[in-house]
Amino acid sequence: MSKKNNFENEKDHHLEHNHSQHSSMDHSMHMGNLKIKFFISLILTIPIIFLSPMMGLNLPFQFTFNGSQWVVLILATILFFYGGMPFLKGAKMELQMKNPAMMTLISLGITVSYIYSLYAFILNNILKSSTHVMDFFWELATLIVIMLLGHWIEMNAVDNASNALQKMAELLPSSALVIDENGNTREIPLKDIKIGERVLVRSGDKIPVDGIVITGRTTVNESMITGEAKDVLKNINDKVIGGSINGSGTITVEVTGTGESGYLSQVMTLVSNAQKDKSKVEVLSDKVAKILFYVAVIVGLLALIIWFFLTRDFNNALERTVTVLVIACPHALGLAIPLVTAKSTSLAAKNGLLIKNREALEIAKNINIIVMDKTGTLTEGNFTVNKYISFNKSYTDENILEYMAALEQNSNHPLSIGIMNKAKELNLKLPTVDNVKNLPGIGLEGKIDGKDIKITSSNYLVNNKIKFDYNLFEELSSQGNSISFLLIDNKNIGLVAQGDNIKSGAKKMIDDLKSLGIKPVMLTGDNKQVANNVAKQLGIEDIFAGLLPEDKEKIIREYEEEGNTVMMVGDGINDAPSLARANIGVAIGAGTDVAIESADVILVKSDPSDILHFLTLAKNTQRKMVQNIWWGAGYNIIAIPLAAGILAPVGILLSPAVGAILMSMSTIIVAINAMTLKME
Repeated sequence: MSKKNNFENEKDHHLEHNHSQHSSMDHSMHMGNLKIKFFISLILTIPIIFLSPMMGLNLPFQFTFNGSQWVVLILATILFFYGGMPFLKGAKMELQMKNPAMMTLISLGITVSYIYSLYAFILNNILKSSTHVMDFFWELATLIVIMLLGHWIEMNAVDNASNALQKMAELLPSSALVIDENGNTREIPLKDIKIGERVLVRSGDKIPVDGIVITGRTTVNESMITGEAKDVLKNINDKVIGGSINGSGTITVEVTGTGESGYLSQVMTLVSNAQKDKSKVEVLSDKVAKILFYVAVIVGLLALIIWFFLTRDFNNALERTVTVLVIACPHALGLAIPLVTAKSTSLAAKNGLLIKNREALEIAKNINIIVMDKTGTLTEGNFTVNKYISFNKSYTDENILEYMAALEQNSNHPLSIGIMNKAKELNLKLPTVDNVKNLPGIGLEGKIDGKDIKITSSNYLVNNKIKFDYNLFEELSSQGNSISFLLIDNKNIGLVAQGDNIKSGAKKMIDDLKSLGIKPVMLTGDNKQVANNVAKQLGIEDIFAGLLPEDKEKIIREYEEEGNTVMMVGDGINDAPSLARANIGVAIGAGTDVAIESADVILVKSDPSDILHFLTLAKNTQRKMVQNIWWGAGYNIIAIPLAAGILAPVGILLSPAVGAILMSMSTIIVAINAMTLKME
C-alpha cells in the first residue's frame, strides 16, 4: 500500500472514530457548509419571528394576514428539516452511543416544538377547534438559528482541522530509483517498492524507504526523527529511515520497510491512535446538556401524568409537558461556551497563542506535569559559536575563526552554518582556500597559503597523539558545547566551541511552573551529557535523553496511566506523536508543520514563557465558562419546576411567555459575561 493511501485510510478511520467517540456536534457541523446553512436558516427565521407569537406572547412588531399561518408552517417545516438536520443526525449518533448530550438536548427542543406546533396548527386551522392551542414555531425557529450561530462562532474561533498525518505523508517522495539485477535504474512509484529491492539515493534526495546501506558513504539529516540539528554519518550496513534527507554522498539502499511497515508509517499510526484516545474527552457543556436532557424528560413525563390525572384535560397536560421540554433547551446554553471560546481565542491570538482545540482550555486547570522537548523548545535550536580560542601566538582568536570559516563555507552541516554565521557577524575577511576535501568521520581538509589546514574532532587528536588541553575540552563539553579543533600542518593551534543556547525566558518559565505545583520534565533525542547540562541550568530534575518518537509517546502515556494530566511542548516531527498523545499538545511556532498540526495550542512567538500565559488564560476562560453554564442552564433549576407546575397549588404557574422572557434575559447575560473575559 502506498504511504499516501495508508494516510487516507488512517485519516478516514480517525474521522470515523472521532465522530463516534467525541461530541456529535463536530461531526454534524461538518455536514455541509455551516455558514450557508446558518444564513439560509436566518432568512427563513425572520418571517416566522414577525408572523408568529413568542410562546403565546404577541410582540409589538408582530402582525398577521389571511393565510399567514400557512406561510409560518411551510417556512418552519423547511427550517426544521434543513437547519435542524445537523442536530437531528448528531442526536441519533449520541443516542446510538447511549450518551445523550448537547445535540440530543437541542433535538429534543426543536422536535417537540415542531411536532406540537404541527398538532396545534391542525387543531386551530384545519379542525377549527373551539379551544386555541398555542404553537411553538417562534421558539423552533429561533432555537435552530441561534444554535447554528453558536456552533459557527465556535468553529470560526477554533480550527479543529488536524492535517498532521497529511504532513507526514508528504515527507516521502512519490517515486524511487530502483536498481535491477543488471545494474540499470528505473523510476517507479513508491507504492510499488518491495522489501528486498535495491534503491539508489542520490546526493540531496529524500530517502524514500527504510533500509540498509549496501554501497556508498554519506551523511544523513535525521532531525525529523531525533529533533537534533546534526548530520549522521552512514556507512555500509548502517540503517537509514524513509523521509530523512541524504547529504553529499550517493548510496544504494536495500529496502527493509515501506508503506505500512515503514518507520514513518509507524509514527503516523502513533499520532493517529493518540488523537483518537484524546478525542474521548467530554466537555463541560456536554455534561450539563446530558443532565438537562434527563431532567427535562423525567419532569416532562411527570407533568403529563400528574396534570392529566388532576385535570382530565389532555391538551392542558400536553401543553404543560411541551413547555417543560422546550424551556429545558435554552438559547443561552448554545451560546454559553462558544461566546467564551471566541473571546478567549481572540485574546490568545493577540498575545501570540493560537488555540486549535477548545478542549485544551478546559483541561488546562488539571495539568500537573509539563514535558518539554529540549532542542528548539528550551534551547534556540541553532548552533552558535560560544568560544573561539587560539593556542598559538602567531594566530589571533579571530584567525582561528577565519580559517575554519574558509573551509566550512561550502558545507551545509549545522556546525558549519554556526561558524559561518559568527564569521559574518564579525565581518571577518576569509582567506583563500584550495583543495577542500571532506574527511569522512574526521572533518575537513584544505590548503591556505600552502599550509595544510584541518578541522577535526578530539577523537582525531587522541588517535594521532596530537596534544590538546583535555581539561579545557572537558570544561567546554560539560557546558553542552560541540568542540572543533583547527590543525595547521598537523599542529593543534585552536578550537571553536559551539552550543545550542538556552532561550532567554526558559529558566524563569521553569521556576514559575514549579511555583504553580507543576512538575517540568525534559524529553530529548540528544545525548545525556548535553541534556543533563541544559537541565541543570534550568533546574529540571526529571530528564529522559536519547529518545525516539515512540519513546517520548510511551513516556507520556505512562504518566497519564498513573493518573497525571500532561502537557507536551515540542517543535519537531519527532514530537508529533507526543503532542497528539498528551492531554494538551503545545507546538513551538517556529517548529515543523507536522508538530503544529498535531498540537492543540501553538506558541506563535516560539517563546516558552507563553506557556504561562496560556495557563493563565485557560484559568480565566474556564471560570467564565462555568459562570456562563450557570447563567445558561442554571435558570432551569427554577424554570423547569415552575413550568411543570410545582407551585400551582399556591397559584404560581410559569406561563410559556414568561419562560421565554427569562430565557432571553439569560442569553443577554451570557453574552455580556463572555465579553468581559480578560487575559490577566
